[in-house]
Amino acid sequence: MKSRARKLAAISLILALLSFAPARAQTFDEAQVRQGDHIIRDFRFRSGENLPELKMHYRTIGSPHRDAKGRIDNAIMILHGTGGSGAQFLQPQFAEELFGPGQPLDVTRYFIILPDNIGHGASSKPSDGLRMRFPHYDYDDMVEAQRRLLTEGLKVDRLRLIFGTSMGCMHIFVWGEQHPGFARALMPMACQAAAIAGRNRLWRKAAMDGIRDDPAWKDGNYDTQPLLGLRTASSISVIVGSAPWYLQVHYPTRDAADVYWKERFERDIANRDANDFLYQIDSSRNYDPLAELEKIKAPMTWVNSADDFVNPPEMGMAETAAKRISNARYVLIPASPDTRGHGTHSWAKFWKEELVSLLERS
Repeated sequence: MKSRARKLAAISLILALLSFAPARAQTFDEAQVRQGDHIIRDFRFRSGENLPELKMHYRTIGSPHRDAKGRIDNAIMILHGTGGSGAQFLQPQFAEELFGPGQPLDVTRYFIILPDNIGHGASSKPSDGLRMRFPHYDYDDMVEAQRRLLTEGLKVDRLRLIFGTSMGCMHIFVWGEQHPGFARALMPMACQAAAIAGRNRLWRKAAMDGIRDDPAWKDGNYDTQPLLGLRTASSISVIVGSAPWYLQVHYPTRDAADVYWKERFERDIANRDANDFLYQIDSSRNYDPLAELEKIKAPMTWVNSADDFVNPPEMGMAETAAKRISNARYVLIPASPDTRGHGTHSWAKFWKEELVSLLERS
C-alpha cells in the first residue's frame, strides 16, 4: 500500500508540474502564405534579348506597414539559390526558427517577400516553351527583375533587409553595388564576392557539359528528358552541396550511404528540366563584384560555413573581401557533425543570433 501511495504521489507531483509548464511556443503557420504573379512588360536582358512578358512569381507572408509618408517600411526580401525557389524557405528548419511570434522575422512585424527568380519555380523559364530560345539571363537580369517586382508589383521602394542563400547570396552583392540605398541591411549566406572560377567553375562546367554532351539533349529540343545528362549534372550538384562530417555520422555504413544516395538523388532529379538546369547554372557566368565592393554601404553580416565545398574557407577570400566593405561583419560557422556543408545556410539555428544582431545594429 505504501508503494502504491508513493507512486500516486509521484504521479500527482508530475501532473502538478506539467500544469505550470509553459505552453509550447507558437510556430509559423504556412496557411499565412499568399502567392501571386507580377508581369513585367517588354523586359530587356543584358544580352540584348527581350521578352514581351516576364512573369515573376512570388510568395508573401505578413502585411506591409506604411510610415507617415505612406511608404512600406517593414519589407524583407529572401532570395533562394541555384535551382531553388521561394518555397524552400517554408521548410521547418528555416520558417519555424524565424517566422513565428517573437522570432527574429516575426511575420506579425515584417512583410516577408519570397520571389521565384527568373528561370526558377513558377517564374518565366525555358521549359515554359521557348527552350534554348529563352533569353540567356544572368545575375544582373535577375536582380533587375527582383527590383521591378518590388517597386512596380509590390510598391516597395526600400527594404528593411535582403537575406540570400548561395545564388541569392551573390545577388546581394549585386544589389549592394548597383542599388546601395535600397536595403537597410544585407545578410549574404554561403558565397564569395568574386568571379566564379577555380573549382567552383569546374563543377558548374562539368554539370553543364554533362547535359550538353548527352545525345538525347538534341540542342535543347528533346522529346523526353536527357536522363544521362541530368544524372551527371544532378549527381555533381548533390555532392558539392553535401557535408562530409554529417554524412559520415548519419550514414556510417556502405548500405546506409547507398540508401541515402538513392533517396536523395531520386528526389533531386524528379522535378528537374535539363534546359532550366543548364540556364540556372550558366547564369553565374559573368558574376564578379570584387572591383566595386566599396560601393556597398548598408550594414552587412556575411556568413559562410567551414565545411562548404562550394566556397572553401581555407583560401581566406571572404575575410579579405569583407575588409573592403564598410559596416561588414564576416562570420565563419565551424564544421560539426550537425552542420550541412553548403546547405548550412538554410538551417537557421546555426546563425539566427547573427541575424538578430544585424537587425539591431541596422
